[in-house]
Amino acid sequence: MPLLRSNTADKFIVDRRKPHRNSDVARAVRRTRDRLSQQAGSLDFDRELLKLHARTMVVSATAMPILVLAIAATGLLAGLDKKIGIWALFTLLCYAIVAFMARRVERTEASQIDPSQARRDFLIGHFLCGLGWAWFAWFGCDTCQIDQFQVVKAMVLLVAMAATAVMASSLGGALLATFAIPVAVYAYAGARTWLPIEVIMAALLVTALPFFAYVARNLNQASLMLMSFRSEKDALIAEVETAKSMSDEARRRAEDANLAKSRFLASMSHELRTPLNAILGFSEVMANEVLGPMNNPTYRDYAHDVHESGQHLLDLINEILDLSRIEAGRYQLNEEPVMLLTIAEDCCHMMELKARNKDIRVIQDFETTLPRLFADERAVRQIALNLLSNAIKFTPSGGEVRVRVGWTAGGGQYISVKDNGPGIPEEEIPVVLSAFGQGSIAIKSAEQGTGLGLPIVQGLLAMHGGEFELHSKLREGTEAIAIFPLSRVMEELPALPTKTVAARRR
Repeated sequence: MPLLRSNTADKFIVDRRKPHRNSDVARAVRRTRDRLSQQAGSLDFDRELLKLHARTMVVSATAMPILVLAIAATGLLAGLDKKIGIWALFTLLCYAIVAFMARRVERTEASQIDPSQARRDFLIGHFLCGLGWAWFAWFGCDTCQIDQFQVVKAMVLLVAMAATAVMASSLGGALLATFAIPVAVYAYAGARTWLPIEVIMAALLVTALPFFAYVARNLNQASLMLMSFRSEKDALIAEVETAKSMSDEARRRAEDANLAKSRFLASMSHELRTPLNAILGFSEVMANEVLGPMNNPTYRDYAHDVHESGQHLLDLINEILDLSRIEAGRYQLNEEPVMLLTIAEDCCHMMELKARNKDIRVIQDFETTLPRLFADERAVRQIALNLLSNAIKFTPSGGEVRVRVGWTAGGGQYISVKDNGPGIPEEEIPVVLSAFGQGSIAIKSAEQGTGLGLPIVQGLLAMHGGEFELHSKLREGTEAIAIFPLSRVMEELPALPTKTVAARRR
């Protein structure tokens, strides 16, 4: 029977292939940006450039007409005939056509623009404007009152050329379509008279045209690069928004799962402890023959096994609940001044019987004077008991467990439990410190645990701001160290003198 896979969305909230997909997208965007920086962009970029050109021409629609009107007014005042007025009307009409086309392209959606048709129309409009400037370059003025009229015309053409290079930079070839013929006409007119000043100005215009074309091309490349950066930014923003939505959904589901887990544990705690109390109580009554002797000794052994199994299950439930509360941040510390020496000594006495049954010596190596700690006594006691229980569990018969309590180098306090058991391989230490993690030696031993003791110790120490260290070598033993920070140590304050107290009371 083929394996059935679930197609629900829960299985694919977090796509583990996403980092690779993100790197592929980044590489594709980078390749596209490099391509756009070297050649003409895609069809969408062509449309964007046309829209940009149309917007620029609409915004600056009055710049060139003002220049034309100023030239016409100056020419009439200087004594030119009415031809300058006809030229001004023709040139204004040409720029009006270009502005009309720009307004139409600007109002059209980018997806509905035909790039080749729109570019052709714009170039035709600029060519008509160029015919107007060619007419101006052909003007002569034998009777006007302007000295060096050819020089003035050249300066006007330079100004118009510079303005067009800036305004029409988004449209490639617009400058050449506009001023190639005017410059040629001016050069031809200057070549006829062959005056030095006219030849110099013609050479200046011929040189300025490719220069301004180069400037316009660089501005066009800059606009194209800016669009590519904007496209990349939009793609990255889309990726970030997608990742954020997936992360929010995953977080929401994780919170729901955590809430469901907490409810389940709370419910199971009550539902399991209630029958366990009956199992433990009745099995203990039967094993101790409180209500009378049992004729079959096997039944008594079974009652002992039932009691031990129930106690093991109760311990497991308590450990799971403690670890769940610690991970969820719901473990409430009841902090008060406690003596670490006293707690360690009590825990050693509690485990003395278990150690004696395995012929294990528990050696206490305590410093004599230690100030109190500001900590949760139940948590500190649980830390010490878990470390002692693990040491006695995995120490062979005839071994020893050394318990030390003292100062740390940083001024804090520590409790260390060291055994001479089989030890833990170095590569298995992270496994042992994880929830439900057990080393290979623990799995092979007859007395297995739940694998929650050390994670609980780590969690409780973290809540106290402390640290947990585990050092082990094969066939030499293991040492577990629980360290409480300096901030938890309470220094004993000296008593105030009687006179000082009396003075303060007065």
